[in-house]
Amino acid sequence: MTEAQFHTVFGSLDGYRKGEIEITSGDARHYVFSNVFEVAAEAAPYEKVVVGKNLDYVIEVLRTDGQSPWFACAHDEFTIQMDGEVRIDFIKLDTPPQSGMGTVSGGAQPAGRAMGHVVLRRGHQALLPAGCAYRFTAQKPGVALVQTMVGELSVQKWADICLH
Repeated sequence: MTEAQFHTVFGSLDGYRKGEIEITSGDARHYVFSNVFEVAAEAAPYEKVVVGKNLDYVIEVLRTDGQSPWFACAHDEFTIQMDGEVRIDFIKLDTPPQSGMGTVSGGAQPAGRAMGHVVLRRGHQALLPAGCAYRFTAQKPGVALVQTMVGELSVQKWADICLH
C-alpha cells in the first residue's frame, strides 16, 4: 500500500481555486464553506466581511487595497496577512472606545499619540491593541484576516459567500 501524495497550494487574490467539502456525518445544511480569496476579490476595499463565526467571535476578511479609514476597538483584535503587503499605523487614543464589541470607526483623524507602524507580508501577523486606532495602507490589492467580535462594521452576507 502506498501513501497518497498531497501537494498544498496556497492561494492568492490573483490565483485561487475554490475547494470543496465532503460531509462525513451530519446534515450538509449545518455546514458552510467559502474561500477567503474569493470573498476578498468580490468585496469593497476594507469591507469587513465575516467568513467565520463562533458565538460572538468572528473572522473577517478584508481586501487590503489603498488606504482604509481609521478603525478602533475596545478589545484586542488580531490580523494575519494572507496575500500582498500592508502597512498598519497605530495611534494610542486619548479617548478609547469604552464598551461595545467589534470594530468601530476611529474617526477622520483620531486624537492621540502616534505609536508607529508595522508592515505585514504574506503570513505575517500583528496584534491590533485595545484602545488604539489603526489604519491599513496597501499599494497593491491583498487579503487580510482579522479576528474580532461581531460589531457595527461587521458585514454578514452568508447567502452570497457560502456554498451550502
